[in-house]
Amino acid sequence: MFEVRTLRSRILLQVVLALMTIPFLLPLVEMVRGAFAGRGFENFVVVWQTGVVPTFFKNSALLSLAVISLVYVGSLTAAFGFSKLRVRGKEIYFWLMIAALTLPEVILLSPLFVTFTKLQMYNTLFAVILPLAALQLPFAVLLARNFYDGIPSELIDAGRLDGASTAQVFWYVIMPLTKPIASAVVVLTLINTWNSYLLPLVFLQDRANQVVTLLPQFFIGQYSNDQTKILAAAVMTAVPTILAYVLMQKNFERGLSAGALK
Repeated sequence: MFEVRTLRSRILLQVVLALMTIPFLLPLVEMVRGAFAGRGFENFVVVWQTGVVPTFFKNSALLSLAVISLVYVGSLTAAFGFSKLRVRGKEIYFWLMIAALTLPEVILLSPLFVTFTKLQMYNTLFAVILPLAALQLPFAVLLARNFYDGIPSELIDAGRLDGASTAQVFWYVIMPLTKPIASAVVVLTLINTWNSYLLPLVFLQDRANQVVTLLPQFFIGQYSNDQTKILAAAVMTAVPTILAYVLMQKNFERGLSAGALK
């Protein structure tokens, strides 16, 4: 990492960073502006009056909680094995798993549809939870493994000399050090799960099981397209992920930078 020492350099860097944020900030500004266009706050009232907002938010919360739990446990334990344990052929397994990052969701729809139909899981949250967790797990393991690589192996050796088993070393020695990467995994998984659209659209046909990303469908019809209500629904949908990032920002940034670099 480099350090900016002079005032001129700091000002120049601040200007460059501000300009870089504009392409990302403008869509958000337009979304909020459009949500309040026309009838103002009444647009949000109309969205709430659809009667499905509490149900959709509850389903999204359950979906996110389940996927986060699976990815959190799976990534931290698998990354510990890939980084610190001696497992025959672990590099082969690791790169086979990383290869899954190249698979887009759309090519999985047909086999998943057939599988969940046969298992009678179609139109249930499980039909979305399992694929989303599987799709997000490889990247989470990659980040967590790089983070574990930065933890001195001497800590593990010291724990074993004291008579601790591998599970005890992981729980009492490694886990207390994983707060930054755990925060990064939780926030990234929450954002990706909360904003997922394709899998819920295909596998959740019953309105009682649908999620917040499907809320704009109430304002899109064959002969109508109410953009103000759609943008109001989008703003309501974005609030939980923004709050999660703000609350976990410090640890998230530390974990993301530590997990991206060895």
